[in-house]
Amino acid sequence: MPAAPRPRAKPSRFDAIEMLKADHIAIKKLFIAFHQLSDRSNTEGERRAVAERICMELTVHGQIEEEIFYPAVRAAIADDALVDQAEVEHASARELITEIGAMAPTDDQFDAKVIVLGKHIDAHVEEEHSKIFPKAKKAKVDLKAVGARLASRKAKLMEEYQAMARGGEPHEDEGDDPVGRPPLDLAHHPVTRA
Repeated sequence: MPAAPRPRAKPSRFDAIEMLKADHIAIKKLFIAFHQLSDRSNTEGERRAVAERICMELTVHGQIEEEIFYPAVRAAIADDALVDQAEVEHASARELITEIGAMAPTDDQFDAKVIVLGKHIDAHVEEEHSKIFPKAKKAKVDLKAVGARLASRKAKLMEEYQAMARGGEPHEDEGDDPVGRPPLDLAHHPVTRA
């Protein structure tokens, strides 16, 4: 009788790459849900809610990558151009997010912009999965330490978004983030504007 297969070790819940991949999957599911809603009529409120969620998730995900993951990868690999390209892709996504946030679901290009954003994100995710993540692993980036920082910062940003969505204010102790950029201006961010 052959030996039972060994159970695969679960990655640490703070492994940076596994955490970012989980975000990618969750965001992809939101784009699929949006696409399904865009094929039906009388779904303006639902489409708006899903689009806002997509924009919020992407904004937080992009911010934690830019503040924590990309600097760690940049320091460990000898390929600044790869990280530069990823940052430019994030900037392009932010532009679309801002445009979507300023639109109503009944506007002519609302659905098209969300769908194009999804295609843009698909290409970006493929680049991360096929190039950035393998290089980070090969360079022996401390993925658990980076993952713990990602998880902490993400939780803080999500808390800020939720507080602003409820009409509250972010905590006073939030100050600047570790790389010197101010925290998200949630009061004026298009995702959280009514």
